[in-house]
Amino acid sequence: MKPESEEDLAATIRGASGPLSIRGGGTRGVAALGEVLETGGLSGITLYDPGALTLVAQSGTPLADIEAALASEGQRLAFEPMDHRGLLDTDGAPTIGGVVAGNVSGPRRIQAGACRDFMLGVRFVDGGGTVIKNGGRVMKNVTGYDLVKLMCGSWGTLGVLTEVSLKVLPRPESAACVMIDSLSESEAVTAMSKALTSPFEVTGAAHAPVGMDGHSVTMLRLEGFAGSVAYRADKLKDLFSGHDTRLETDPDRVLAIWAWVRDVEMMQGTSGDVWRISVRPGDAPDLVADMRKRHELTRVMYDWGGGLIWVEAPSGADLRPDTLNGHATLVRASEATRRSVPMFQPEAPAVAALTRGIRARFDPKGILNPGIMAG
Repeated sequence: MKPESEEDLAATIRGASGPLSIRGGGTRGVAALGEVLETGGLSGITLYDPGALTLVAQSGTPLADIEAALASEGQRLAFEPMDHRGLLDTDGAPTIGGVVAGNVSGPRRIQAGACRDFMLGVRFVDGGGTVIKNGGRVMKNVTGYDLVKLMCGSWGTLGVLTEVSLKVLPRPESAACVMIDSLSESEAVTAMSKALTSPFEVTGAAHAPVGMDGHSVTMLRLEGFAGSVAYRADKLKDLFSGHDTRLETDPDRVLAIWAWVRDVEMMQGTSGDVWRISVRPGDAPDLVADMRKRHELTRVMYDWGGGLIWVEAPSGADLRPDTLNGHATLVRASEATRRSVPMFQPEAPAVAALTRGIRARFDPKGILNPGIMAG
């Protein structure tokens, strides 16, 4: 099913007799049980005001269309959404609704914020077929139930997005990347923390034990006006004068480095399961070391200054420790593994009860993406 309007979508959900599998561009390789309900018929930018830094688009609008419109005005989505196609070996086109539904946020999250932090408003159809609007087209404080934030990251389990309103930001004039070679994982997390707490406005901090050139590298990104970037890059190199540092200023090369980080290119075209683990940065090296004691890890990368770990391991392994002060998501796996290992971090009993209550309110028939998220 592929409704062509919000009204058609609402009627389809009201008339549904069984579960629905909500799909945008189909790029994340996750499908719930039930009849496929595509949002691609709801496409198009309905309002773009560069002066007000505001964009409104229907949920099925390809992300590429939005990025092209913003680029024509020297603007961008500051939260830098990841493209999952290479990692998951999928095709199709990522949609803005899929980005919002998954709260998809890239390396710049540590400085600019996540997708949900740029959401101004949403329109969606709940599990009863009712059209709901929340928020608006300007950034403001809200009271009560903030459905804008609630829908962002709900993976289509509370409602099917039809329109989203976003705050956008200017594209920076210049970018550079300070590279520190040969740090251990623990040293890298310490260095990234030092850079992120410095006054030099780092907008990306990642570490790969095996980088693009095959060696350990810690990457620190700077963006802004050319003169400011050059000044801050020199100061950042001075901050790590005791280490082997180098500076990349070629625009295409800097873009390639951070696309490599954002899209987890080191794990593309490989065969292992891929996990995405969010923890406190200081806990990351010890957590990875503990995983290595229990499992064979084939590839590891740290993003968000160590707060986000990407791990690849042989198929079938459950990497979640018995206790985890964070969240571990199984991003890529075989169907057999997915049947035995939940995709999302199991919720604590009290949180799971709250989650069930919210879903019962918005999807009383339990038909929207059943089984995608536990709870």
